[in-house]
Amino acid sequence: MKIAIIDYEIGNVKSILNAFKKIGIEPILTNDREAILSSDGLILPGVGAFAHGMENLKKYGLKEIIYEFVNTQKPFMGICLGMQMLMEESEEFGKTKGLGLIEGKVIKLPVQNPNYEKLPHVSWNEISTKNISWKNTILDGIEEHTDMYFVHSFVASPKNNENILATTEYSDYKFCSSVKKDNIYGCQFHPEKSGEKGLKIMQNFVNLCKEKKNG
Repeated sequence: MKIAIIDYEIGNVKSILNAFKKIGIEPILTNDREAILSSDGLILPGVGAFAHGMENLKKYGLKEIIYEFVNTQKPFMGICLGMQMLMEESEEFGKTKGLGLIEGKVIKLPVQNPNYEKLPHVSWNEISTKNISWKNTILDGIEEHTDMYFVHSFVASPKNNENILATTEYSDYKFCSSVKKDNIYGCQFHPEKSGEKGLKIMQNFVNLCKEKKNG
């Protein structure tokens, strides 16, 4: 199996590389078009500001390569900022256009109880289903209310409920913590930092890649 992680100088990807190695996969970190398009699965990592992330994708000519990869129908997953950039736009530091792979926008996480909860949301928190089956997705075999590790101040707000794979509640506000649209997935949390359950998600992604390759 060949898993590629997009290298666009945003965030520390060492934990993602290590997570894949723990499940027996030696991923490649690359921004090369041929290496990306020949991979069986593609990961878009990222931490930090949305505008900076999009700027760097453009800088390395990666937007078009991502679109090419998605059109192959092979599994593609964004993590944290990488999930947010799947949306059409973000309101962080003014409006910035995203990849537009999933209809919706990125908004600041509303803090309903400022007396005891602040931003960024840095904690272990539960993921729940929104009446969508997790079978045959990256969350296959994950129990509802499982804790995952979050570090963020902004959240994706998909236009269509069918793209919301999981939700999480923080400060009395329920936000989208995982997305799915066809072969496109996203996690607002960090599966690579979420222990055994997070590794299960990474394994599920690899399994989807295998199914596509063998199917």
